[in-house]
Amino acid sequence: MEPSQVIIRPVVSEKTFVLAEVGKYTFRVHDRAHKTQIRQAIESLFDVHVVGIRTSSVKSKPKRRGQTSGRTRHWKKAIVQVREGETIPIFRGLEGTE
Repeated sequence: MEPSQVIIRPVVSEKTFVLAEVGKYTFRVHDRAHKTQIRQAIESLFDVHVVGIRTSSVKSKPKRRGQTSGRTRHWKKAIVQVREGETIPIFRGLEGTE
C-alpha cells in the first residue's frame, strides 16, 4: 500500500489541536493499515521521525434523517507522536483561527 493510500486525512477537532501542541498528531488511516505502514507513511510524507503510534477503531453510530435511518461509517484513527522539536505543517496553519 502506498503512503498516500495509508493516510487518508488529518482529524480536525479541539482535542487534536491540544495534542498537536505536545507533538501528537491525529490522522484518519486506512482500515487495514498496521502500525509499521502508518509509521513509514508519516515519515515519508512529512519528513519527520515517529516516536510512537496508537491506533483505535472508531465504531459507527446510528443516525436518522426523518424516517430514514442508517449508520455512519466505521473508521480507524492513528495518534502519531513525533520526535521532540519536529512538527507536521498541516496543523500549523490551522492554529489560532476562529
